[in-house]
Amino acid sequence: MLKVGLLGAGRIAIVHAKAITAHPDSELVAVSDVFPENAEKLAQTFGCAVRATEDIIADPEIGAVLIATSTDTHSNLIEQAAAAGKAVLCEKPVDLSLERARACQANVEDSGKPVMIGFNRRFDPNFGALKDALNAGDVGKAELLSITSFDPAPPPVSYIKVSGGLFRDMMIHDFDMANFIMGAPPVTISAVGSSIVDPEIGAAGDVDTAVVTMTYADGKVAVIKNSRRAVYGYDQRVELLGSEGLLQAQNMLENTLVKSTIAGVTGAKPTYFFLERYMPSYAAEWSAFVDAVNGGKALPVTLDDGVAALAMAEAATRSVAEGKPINLADVG
Repeated sequence: MLKVGLLGAGRIAIVHAKAITAHPDSELVAVSDVFPENAEKLAQTFGCAVRATEDIIADPEIGAVLIATSTDTHSNLIEQAAAAGKAVLCEKPVDLSLERARACQANVEDSGKPVMIGFNRRFDPNFGALKDALNAGDVGKAELLSITSFDPAPPPVSYIKVSGGLFRDMMIHDFDMANFIMGAPPVTISAVGSSIVDPEIGAAGDVDTAVVTMTYADGKVAVIKNSRRAVYGYDQRVELLGSEGLLQAQNMLENTLVKSTIAGVTGAKPTYFFLERYMPSYAAEWSAFVDAVNGGKALPVTLDDGVAALAMAEAATRSVAEGKPINLADVG
């Protein structure tokens, strides 16, 4: 049984707590949070103890920690947990600073402890089926990848100010998805972005609408589209054109009813947001982590993957600021 300490007790921590307690081979034993009332509420719900973060990390009986704290704490906590001999699953991103993330990468490598970054979308069954079909050669060689990721509404500007920006906070999932599907990082990244959803987001120094184009060493092309506002729901689609066909992973809908009348044909909207859309992927992510740790196997997503996606976010941020494509090799 893998005994687990949960660092953080916010919204995403609750999602992870459900996955930990539902798995037959893991046990949630302790939780910590900078807001004691959040930790107490989560502990009461899931039947675990409230402890200080340093006590959880130091406890030799706890074999793994899941880090769901604010981003500015991730690198430090990863290093501390790994140094204490813990296996780690940390929410994205590794850090807001690429330089700090790379330092964390080097420090953890010396510890030899497994660290997995929470790119849960890799474990979505629809995206997984697309990847499997590509690997099986069903559509030949990949040529053009298109990823659409639109949120239903923007977060509060107070969150925007500490998020690291759209590319590090939101599109980083899509950068990782591109690496997952294409099997390699791009060579160049070109980004455009603007603030047209909420002027306050622009005033905070961020964008809310962006498109990134990426080119690969062998000529492949990928396009990522992000928006903080899609009034019809959480739009999450992936399309891959290959030399011998097309693969599409479509939206998950609120229901599958299609109504056809003289007035037209209508169907349901996409599910509202990530909790509705990706709950199964969070459970599958945790299961993969437990299986790897308990079985001594390689992790399916690594700290290296987290740093790679962050480097792409950095390149996109620079591309918008400088108005030109950025070579990924020149970042960092």
